[in-house]
Amino acid sequence: MSIAALAHLSQKRPLVVACPTGSMAGQMYDDLQQFVGPDEVALFPAWETLPFERVSPAVETMGQRLELLWRLRSGERCPKVIVAGVRALLQKLGPEAIDVEPITIRPGAVVDPDAIAAQLVEFGYRREEIVEHRGEFARRGSIVDVYPSTADALIRIDLWGDEVDRLTTFGVNDQRSTADLDSALIFPARELIPTDEVRERAAGLVGSEPWGREQWERLAEGAHFDGMESWLPWLVDDDVMLTDVLPDTAKVVLIEPPYARPPPICSPKRTTSLARWRAPGHAIPTRSSPGSTPTPMRCSPASDRSGPSTPPPNHPTPRWWRRPVGARSAATAAVSPTD
Repeated sequence: MSIAALAHLSQKRPLVVACPTGSMAGQMYDDLQQFVGPDEVALFPAWETLPFERVSPAVETMGQRLELLWRLRSGERCPKVIVAGVRALLQKLGPEAIDVEPITIRPGAVVDPDAIAAQLVEFGYRREEIVEHRGEFARRGSIVDVYPSTADALIRIDLWGDEVDRLTTFGVNDQRSTADLDSALIFPARELIPTDEVRERAAGLVGSEPWGREQWERLAEGAHFDGMESWLPWLVDDDVMLTDVLPDTAKVVLIEPPYARPPPICSPKRTTSLARWRAPGHAIPTRSSPGSTPTPMRCSPASDRSGPSTPPPNHPTPRWWRRPVGARSAATAAVSPTD
């Protein structure tokens, strides 16, 4: 209630509300829509993935982030309130994310279907026979079907030659058109777009950072693959975050500042170490006691409890070894949760 009142009374725009967690940011976003209006509130979500787990964030998440960055470049489009978690505010932005321009489609516009298909591929959309999921498109003669990363429904572009004859939404189940549209915006489905600059940078990393050779080569070829966004820190020179692209009239409000701390995995040292451990073919670090044979360490997050019930012999007991419920030794009891 107080945040909504501050948004109405303050002359600053946008009002950035920083929440300790993403779930709290989502709840705050839903509540503020009731007081400020759905068009005046925007959510800047964080990636749902952990670094280097070889899974890309959801297409909808990346699309929402890119759409907000696009809205910030214009005072007319800029929302009154932006809600984000601390993790979302600390995530680096891609080299093309700040200057991204969506594909705009309107009935009666003259477009090149081949150019649209090529740009959709560059935006990270997958070409399929039938569109069923976000981030997919299909072309059948003069009809181009797309499921945009930020849209609630699939869109169909019906062409007459090079002119858009009809622009409609359609259903996933029966693939039939449902309603006409006045316009449609198609934002990228990937936050990391392999531009010429990104490809050149990745090609140079093949020699300087050989531990990630497989990923650098794929990025240098312009390929899209799951988890490619995790390698973003090595492809940019400057650490650009959301706070760096906010207009001068923006104001930031912290919710529960003592709890608004970045997760330990966000530290550059841990990120680099984890990337090297996860790289294919890279030697896994070892831990051993004097006089014993080195045994590979388990390179998994501390929250993973799928390990064996007992550690290897002659090794100190790390915190991530699974123990029976209720079993707790003096060694594990002395370890603090922040170690």
